Amino acid sequence: MKLGIIREGKIPVDRRVVLLPEQCKKIEQDFPEVKVFVQSSVVRCLKDEEYEALNLPVMENMDECDVLIGVKEVPIKDLIPHKTYFFFSHTIKKQAYNRKLLQAVLEKNIRLLDYECLTDINEERIIAFGRYAGIVGAYHAFRTWGLKYRLYELHRAIDCKDYNDLLRELKKVRLPNIKIAITGRGRSGKGAIEIVKALNIRQVSPEEYLNQTFNEPVFVVLASSDYYKAKDVNTSFDKFYDNPELFESDFVKYANQTDLYISTHFWNPKAPKLFTLEDTKSPDFKVSIIADITCDIEGSIPTTLRASTIADPLYDFNPETAQEERAFSNLNNITVMAVDNLPTELPFGASKDFGEQFIKQVLPQFFNGDKDKVLERATIAQNGKLTPYFAYLQDYVDGK
Repeated sequence: MKLGIIREGKIPVDRRVVLLPEQCKKIEQDFPEVKVFVQSSVVRCLKDEEYEALNLPVMENMDECDVLIGVKEVPIKDLIPHKTYFFFSHTIKKQAYNRKLLQAVLEKNIRLLDYECLTDINEERIIAFGRYAGIVGAYHAFRTWGLKYRLYELHRAIDCKDYNDLLRELKKVRLPNIKIAITGRGRSGKGAIEIVKALNIRQVSPEEYLNQTFNEPVFVVLASSDYYKAKDVNTSFDKFYDNPELFESDFVKYANQTDLYISTHFWNPKAPKLFTLEDTKSPDFKVSIIADITCDIEGSIPTTLRASTIADPLYDFNPETAQEERAFSNLNNITVMAVDNLPTELPFGASKDFGEQFIKQVLPQFFNGDKDKVLERATIAQNGKLTPYFAYLQDYVDGK
């Protein structure tokens, strides 16, 4: 197998890479049938010379490679026909902005595997940047609090040298007795919790959070069963994951107690939104800052009007007009952080973590006959057609 590491071509630029130079060499040692090639890049967090120093060929043309791996969506003009690609395609929820990308993949007879769909036999994801999304997103949340209320100033995450430097910045944080809610307990949630715990903030139970006052900042981690309830009292919560439309949101009771909200949960488009725009107008709705790490536009967090950028990560949502305003223009507004490529702010650490997962969980599937169908389940397109797992995308591809 000739494995090619492609450069990131999406704008805004992403500095992450799937494999570090040392990881490429480990692959060639552990899998003698694999040869790794690297496409030249000026945006990657590692220089071409760092790959060349380990005798890894760096080149412009990747036509001779069999499998091409990147992070973000590949620009249509850069897609090479008849190849196997791995990247985050952002198509499986029928995202309109990537319809042409999937159409091009089919037209060019490309086999497309999406990292988001790589799962084990228990349908648990085996590879993700989630931990670093949670780490950087939570850091943004506390940086935003300091800026909004003029209590302290932290460096931008992207200006931190590494994770340890980011932790040193957090020592500047000084918080009043606020309540912090985190939704989601997956990789992103755990990353966010890592940062909150680094601040020595005490965790409390959902019941304590709702019913008690505290003389210190506290946080709660909410599972979906905490903030969704069945429309019919006889419906078991076990049905939520397959039939979320049978449930309604019960999140407002937490929003009325929350100052800072960090969203990391997975959202099924069939599930109700956590709150409505009308809810935000209520004087009881207390949330002042939302760090929306999930960043589903028109998704579960209706105040997320658009994705923000690393260069300009914040904007205000005015509850009265339901319109975007300049960040910190009014203390009564909800300040939103919705950067959709958070891990690239700590690109080296995020890449190292991701590469380790790729080597351990993904690459072996090519050489064990894909016995657990890990690759098969993640293949969106092959031989110019959608695979059976993703046949539901046909109307999306057809533009209907």
